[in-house]
Amino acid sequence: MNTRLAHLLVCLYPRPWRERYGEEFEALLQAGGGDIRSFANVAWSALHEHALATSGVEMNQSPQSVLALTRQPSAFLPLAMSLTALAVVLGHIAIYGVAHEADEGTAAHIWQILMAGQLPVLAFFAIKWLPRAPRQALSVLLLQAVAALASMAPVFFLKL
Repeated sequence: MNTRLAHLLVCLYPRPWRERYGEEFEALLQAGGGDIRSFANVAWSALHEHALATSGVEMNQSPQSVLALTRQPSAFLPLAMSLTALAVVLGHIAIYGVAHEADEGTAAHIWQILMAGQLPVLAFFAIKWLPRAPRQALSVLLLQAVAALASMAPVFFLKL
């Protein structure tokens, strides 16, 4: 890509972005190919940068809130698994009633897999996030425990 076009493409970005990354990005554009795909990609990224500007923070920083931490897959996956297990139990009760069967059915096996399957994810979450953000991680672990207990409650109280 020629120097003038690379400079014009860099000028599409907001000033704070250009001040931080402009020279390096311009050199990268000059070294790379100048095809229409590259041009469109850079223009789209500049538009995106105007809409959702990066704050220039470290990429792997600790979350500042519990909500931000619950967006991590290792945080919301156990919640989703517990709520799915609860839905399986409640769906089984709604369809078949509270019947004590001699042999465990499919719903019981799915519930067991969902509840046991979240244990490695919980362990990973605790190992990764407790040292980085202890207060937020403990709040998320408490939320995960409440979801697991909510899933276990019908099984325990109805002796399913």
